[in-house]
Amino acid sequence: MLIRAAHIDELSLLQDIERASGECFRAIGMPEIADDEPLPLEELLGYRRAGLAWVAADGAGTGTPVGYLIADRVDGNLHVEQVSVHPDSAHRRIGRALLEHLAERATAEGAPALTLTTFTDVPWNAPYYARLGFRALAESGLGPGLRDIRDREALHGLDRWPRVCMRRDL
Repeated sequence: MLIRAAHIDELSLLQDIERASGECFRAIGMPEIADDEPLPLEELLGYRRAGLAWVAADGAGTGTPVGYLIADRVDGNLHVEQVSVHPDSAHRRIGRALLEHLAERATAEGAPALTLTTFTDVPWNAPYYARLGFRALAESGLGPGLRDIRDREALHGLDRWPRVCMRRDL
């Protein structure tokens, strides 16, 4: 599996990966998450321009993306905005590889940690990230950037289900 920067002509594939990976939420009673549209192409392009969009590609050469990760700089850390793997490529440690790539990038930039927000009770969310070295943050431990993200998530209706901010020190 090759981790590389997303190409401009692949951005619509990232949306397809997001839609496909979201379908598993339907089976656990969260159809609103499954129905939520991925980020618009213009926003994905912004991540690409900022050098904060990567894909996991299968096959030789540049390969076809089967997973992706986009990140932001938040409170001095690299923040996982989205990491998704197509269900046809699940259980191959692709998400882990994308997160390790981001950790290497963060270390190279001098960022002390990775952060993310996620659903507490979804097995492939908070419990998965905990196995990868992330720990839950108390509300008192959130910086202003993470607080803003949580506020935006609440406005989007995501606080309807338990959520948590997590951090992985590097």
